[in-house]
Amino acid sequence: MRNFLLAALVAAGLSGPALAAGDAPKPPAQNWSFGGIFGTFDRAAAQRGYQVYKEVCASCHGVYQLSYRNLAAIGFNEDEVKGIAAQATVRDGPNDEGEMFERPGRPSDKFVRPFANEKAARAANNGAYPPDLSLMTKARPDGANYVHGLLTGYAPPPAGVAMGEGMNYNKYFPGHQIAMAQPLNDNQVTYSDGTPANIDQMAKDVTTFLAWAAEPELEQRKRTGIKVILFLLVLTGLLFAAKRKVWAGLH
Repeated sequence: MRNFLLAALVAAGLSGPALAAGDAPKPPAQNWSFGGIFGTFDRAAAQRGYQVYKEVCASCHGVYQLSYRNLAAIGFNEDEVKGIAAQATVRDGPNDEGEMFERPGRPSDKFVRPFANEKAARAANNGAYPPDLSLMTKARPDGANYVHGLLTGYAPPPAGVAMGEGMNYNKYFPGHQIAMAQPLNDNQVTYSDGTPANIDQMAKDVTTFLAWAAEPELEQRKRTGIKVILFLLVLTGLLFAAKRKVWAGLH
């Protein structure tokens, strides 16, 4: 998912020239499991989305806000989390000799960054700095639908549309020209649960994973909100009944 920086800048409303090039149609609304007041994250979809992130996106983009142990919240068991973390190589130290060293990752480690520093990232991406994806679905309103639309919106340019050098046509990107090449292709990953890995499915899964990464507390917040609303309804009823009883003799 190289050069996703341009998409992120527009999503965050920071790219004036791109927006001035023309407005894109609103991406179709998807039926997200985490939408609505009672919404929850589909654990299977989030796990598949992590696989898409790991196999497609992680070579350029980090999710710096997450630790490997956080993956337990989307259904990975303790051994799976340890195995996932151990696949990463973490630079640590200094040791007793005062030297830095490399070791397998631990569940407590943050997700390993794909590049050692910003200059290395820019050098590998034609000067662009691939953004952290931890909060990507919150980069603009209706972010989940926008990310899904962006990932599925690639198409050949219509007749008569002149494309800039190195640019790609995207139906849902403001101005319709984006530097990031199409990141997803059919059967790019192989899902262990047998789910067909077409572009739309992979886009939905990775968007679910990124939505969870951006708001891992979403389910708890909704549960707390429902409890508060119920408490306030009961309290309102009790206060109304108390008011009627206190003032009954004056009517």
